[in-house]
Amino acid sequence: MKNQSSDTKSTTILEAAKTVLEMNDQGSYTVPAKGLYPHQWLWDSCFVAIGLRHLDVERAKTELLSLLRGQWSNGMIPHNILSDQVHARDKNIWRGWLSPYSPDDVNTSGITQPPVLAEAAVQIGKKLSLPERRTWYRTVLPALIKHHQWLYKERDPHNEGLALQIHPWETGLDNTPPWMSELHDHQMAGWITLIKKLHLEFLITMFRRDTHYVPAEQRLDTIDALALYSTQRRLRRKRYDISRVLTHSLFAIEDLTFNCIFIRANQHLVHMAKTIRFDLPHELLDSMQKTEAALEQLWDPYSSQYYSRNFVTHTMLKEPSIAALIPLYAGTISQERANTLVKMLENQHLFGPAFPVPSVPINSTWFNSGAYWQGPTWINTNWLIIDGLNRMGFKDHAAALQESTIELVAKSGFSEYFDPLTGTADGVQNFSWTAALAIDLLRTKG
Repeated sequence: MKNQSSDTKSTTILEAAKTVLEMNDQGSYTVPAKGLYPHQWLWDSCFVAIGLRHLDVERAKTELLSLLRGQWSNGMIPHNILSDQVHARDKNIWRGWLSPYSPDDVNTSGITQPPVLAEAAVQIGKKLSLPERRTWYRTVLPALIKHHQWLYKERDPHNEGLALQIHPWETGLDNTPPWMSELHDHQMAGWITLIKKLHLEFLITMFRRDTHYVPAEQRLDTIDALALYSTQRRLRRKRYDISRVLTHSLFAIEDLTFNCIFIRANQHLVHMAKTIRFDLPHELLDSMQKTEAALEQLWDPYSSQYYSRNFVTHTMLKEPSIAALIPLYAGTISQERANTLVKMLENQHLFGPAFPVPSVPINSTWFNSGAYWQGPTWINTNWLIIDGLNRMGFKDHAAALQESTIELVAKSGFSEYFDPLTGTADGVQNFSWTAALAIDLLRTKG
């Protein structure tokens, strides 16, 4: 017999989560949160669809199909589809139209984000009858194949198996330590150096949109934010042409989180193709196998964990972050290495504080419990880890993390992220993927 108070709490969370999603619903897509985030983001919409499928499977389908309207002719699915109704400044910042591959009828960014779309498509498929599922897969699979082919063609130019990323925003973990460490190793643009030298950051902060909604100490440092903007401008000047970008790129990193998600997305493509009796291109299948093998090149035997890697030098970026646990989600690592990662998850000095899982281990010099991707707990990364734990056979660990994640939402609401030490709500409130994934975690609870 279920505990009645537990049932009541679950009902309360579900109803409140529905309200958040309704609040942020723009008709064909869901914004992450009103105000600060007025556009459509790639992996945000995917996580939203995973939760929406429990409420309205047709609306969940629409969420994903709205992402495909922004797909470039070369196959890239951009990380951002810009709203026609707000912030003309953002369109001018990106100028996606400079690329001959960008769509004519929508404005997009010029970079991508982790390929979670296949995961969301399969999760929706689980809610459909077999005939409906096959129809759904036939609808989305061509675009997904094209996107994965683009990732291999453009982002794996040496045919080594791993996809490279050219900006931290492509990881979804915007100021994660491995990338910021690389950023700090490079000389800043002259205009940024001057701002820093003259201590004029406070003037820039006054014009930052994010700090109008969230305390500055919970966001990127202003100098770092300017540096990431400067990096984006470099990409824009090169019209997002990867051949030009890689000739003199500030960033070319084989990001661990991105590639683990890529591996799982490949598995989902194989599943979808098998379901509709479609033969994937042999070249794509060969590349998929190479990616699974190449992931092991990111294992460091000295510290017994995985890291991201510099694409050019193949140097490991040994700044620990939550990425170290995402190989569990890939699901292709050995049981021995999975056991090692689970021990890290259990360790209260690493990833096991009162409200796990922090985006940076507690003992890291980068750790800041309230600062964006440099410490807080995020529900989407918890969801990925829970899914990986279940498939790797760590059912009890998965159940414990699922329960603690639900408790965190019950305690502090649908925040963007949470302090892992106190459970305090940080970032913007009424955040869509927090609400959507809370629904999914409640509906899939054993």
